[in-house]
Amino acid sequence: MDTLSYKTISANKATVKKEWVVVDATGQVLGRLASKVAKILRGKYKPEFTPHVDCGDNVIIINADKIVITGNKMTEKVYLRYTGYPGGQRSETPASILAKKNGYEKLIRRTVKGMLPKNRLADKILGNLYVYQGAEHKHEAQTPKTIDINLYK
Repeated sequence: MDTLSYKTISANKATVKKEWVVVDATGQVLGRLASKVAKILRGKYKPEFTPHVDCGDNVIIINADKIVITGNKMTEKVYLRYTGYPGGQRSETPASILAKKNGYEKLIRRTVKGMLPKNRLADKILGNLYVYQGAEHKHEAQTPKTIDINLYK
């Protein structure tokens, strides 16, 4: 038996092939969109996925202002954070996040970040996410391909 043909391929920074993809968020449910985008960012859909390497694609989300938040989550879901000081626990709802400047970008970025691993690599992976409220984006020079997010599981 030739054992050399059964080597496991482990991707590294030099061998990984990163692409640019555009995802249209029109009519998409926030959590389902975020989980699929997190998998694309991480590279889980690629056969050469390696957990400790940033081997995912760069994702551009357009029409972020047309996402859907189901049920009563707009007012009843609470995001907690802690400042580090006594009595420093702060809470926000999706409605209060959306009321701020770039609210849709902040909400989608926060949701995707929660679905990535909690380590230093997640910060680098999250840097590959670009969110725009309208249909236009400034990454035409990278020739991104448009994908249908509904075809992913």
